[in-house]
Amino acid sequence: MTHATRILVPINGNPSDEEVLELACETARRSKAQVYAIHVIEVKRTLPLDAELREEAERGEDLLNLAEQVGERLGVTVHTDLLQARDVGSAIVDEVLERGIDLVVLGITYKKRFGEFDLGQTLPYVLKHAPCRVWVCRQPLP
Repeated sequence: MTHATRILVPINGNPSDEEVLELACETARRSKAQVYAIHVIEVKRTLPLDAELREEAERGEDLLNLAEQVGERLGVTVHTDLLQARDVGSAIVDEVLERGIDLVVLGITYKKRFGEFDLGQTLPYVLKHAPCRVWVCRQPLP
């Protein structure tokens, strides 16, 4: 396996966030990579893309502060960014392209929809469109 030099960790408040951040930081420490944590605020189509969403922004900042704390605890600088976009998946892929990311570490919770395990919309989009490796870290079964 080639070493990652730039690792992207999208976080959204899932219970898996801390675990994927730790995984990314441990990986970064071994390969001297940079870690970028992002939180994407999904903006409804009825609002302008640059709408001020104070509550969502405060929540996002709290999540990014947590990311920085996880990095500090593990001796890795975590660069953070709060984004607003119409679609989370495409925003993640855009960040991958813009920053030259070579590894995305995504956490998902185990959720069911219509009685079946559901990956949601973001993960399949990132898996299909990201030009780099994507690691998926799923929470244990409930």
